[in-house]
Amino acid sequence: MTEKSASQTTRRQFLAGVSLAGAGAAFGGTLLTGCSSDGGAGGGKRSKTLFVAGFQWSPPTTFNPLNPNAGWPTAQDNMQLVFETLFAFNLLNGKLEPQLGSKLTAPDDHTLQIALQPKATWQDGKPVTADDVVYTLELAKSHPEVPFGSFFEYAKSVTATDPHTVTIELDAKQPNPGMVKSSLTTIYIMPKHIWAPIEQKTKQLTEYTVTKPVGSGPYKLDKYSASQLAYTRDEKYWGKAVRGKLPAPQYLVHPIFKDNSAGNLAFERGEVDAMQQFTPEIWKMWQNKHEPVATWYDKAPYQVPGSIPMLVINTTKKGLDNPKVRRALAFAIDYARIAKTAMSQYSDPAKSSVILPRGVEEEYFDAQNVAQHGWKYDPAQARSILENELGAKKGSDGVYKLPDGTRLGPWSAQTPTGWSDWQTALQVVAESTKEAGFDISTKFPQQAQTTTAVQNGNFDLACWYVAGVSAASPWQRFRDVLDSRGVAKPGTSAFYNYGRFHDSRVAPLLDKAATQTGAEAKQTYGELDRIFMANAPMIPLMYRPLDFYEFNTGTWSGFPTAKHPTGPPQFRGAGIDWLYDLKPTKK
Repeated sequence: MTEKSASQTTRRQFLAGVSLAGAGAAFGGTLLTGCSSDGGAGGGKRSKTLFVAGFQWSPPTTFNPLNPNAGWPTAQDNMQLVFETLFAFNLLNGKLEPQLGSKLTAPDDHTLQIALQPKATWQDGKPVTADDVVYTLELAKSHPEVPFGSFFEYAKSVTATDPHTVTIELDAKQPNPGMVKSSLTTIYIMPKHIWAPIEQKTKQLTEYTVTKPVGSGPYKLDKYSASQLAYTRDEKYWGKAVRGKLPAPQYLVHPIFKDNSAGNLAFERGEVDAMQQFTPEIWKMWQNKHEPVATWYDKAPYQVPGSIPMLVINTTKKGLDNPKVRRALAFAIDYARIAKTAMSQYSDPAKSSVILPRGVEEEYFDAQNVAQHGWKYDPAQARSILENELGAKKGSDGVYKLPDGTRLGPWSAQTPTGWSDWQTALQVVAESTKEAGFDISTKFPQQAQTTTAVQNGNFDLACWYVAGVSAASPWQRFRDVLDSRGVAKPGTSAFYNYGRFHDSRVAPLLDKAATQTGAEAKQTYGELDRIFMANAPMIPLMYRPLDFYEFNTGTWSGFPTAKHPTGPPQFRGAGIDWLYDLKPTKK
């Protein structure tokens, strides 16, 4: 995943968890007017229509897959309904499932070879070929403004070996098959015969307006408005020959709600069937109200963790440039309270590791390493570090000062306004660290202001994101937290390591981990984790899913759960699998 795409994708997850202004949606009678084909959903065919919500919060303006704000699901790394990637990442097992690519092989350490689905076609009937793949990927060279503009940081060349085979040569100077594989699961492949003529007359491809997208996926855009997007199943979809069937819903509708509350109410009523949206205390819908609502797990944490929002520390600020101060800060934060209040029990209390302790990264998580070198909520230990290791004295105002007179605050902790769960997390940080002798306040600017401040290093503390689970994890997250290579100095935008941490031991360890697997990789990640825990350049605050996954079986059944894992609890990547297994609910 590229830097740009990483930030955009993760932001989408964040936006799903907050109340944002958008076009109000009049739900009910007007919502089912979108699908016109064959009478469509407008003909009252509710049992053939799947309602999905939580991805689109404003009127769509384009369906250009190169535009990061394209209408759902045509922006990159979204549900593969119209455009498809070469492979689909499965959150549960970490594997890459066939999509437009049927097989991925590595003839040697520096080469990846992709066999394409021989019968794949575009929605206009033309075949999907290796030339389409090469054309799409090489847009990263000719149009570096595209979301995957950094693809060639780790790939040296892409060639069409034959009409149905693509060969990618990795950069031998910086081999990183994980990052390249991650790109293969997030970059939508585009039809060359449509986009090459557009490219000839358009300088900024990302700004080109698309209203009739032509992809290779199982659904076509039918209609869209300020209140909804409607898609119709492509009965000629090439994938039917591979899977033996088409996705179950004939129609897909995404209503655009004005805020989370409107979406949650529609979901509870059964007017939305599947949703990617932060819903506080969702278990009360089935425990107290007996609604046919469920999530992946039927008890806490209800969701499969996929990302780690961090308390990013500006290591260039006086006081915060001291690793012992940062470790004292880490011991002062009440992680269990954050999990309970900010995350509504959808998270375990965060541990002091860059690696997720559950899921596909669990094989690399070293609990003993964390117990021996890490931290947990322990105000007494915070006080011991400050007084015994640093010689700090607490003033009459309750705030410690270091021997050189440096006061531990005032510092501000920021995250965008409206991101209510993250705001709550920072409020817990401010309150619990105040009790430990720090002076930290919160502020919640607009999202654009926060983004600029964090990227430019103009902040003290911030709740922000790093890479989630992918084919490149946990390597990419370690890079985001620790790697200083390619990171601009404060005042200029950086796209990872926002706190400008530097340790000369990191780069060679990261390079080694990039080509390791199994026990060797675990050992190297353990070394990196010890550098992280000794220096605390960031502090994990909570665990979040890649996508909030919740469903209502009032109209459709067959959604996967932990007890019946017929597909992964995600919408992007392999999350399309469960569309094929849905069935109308018997009433």
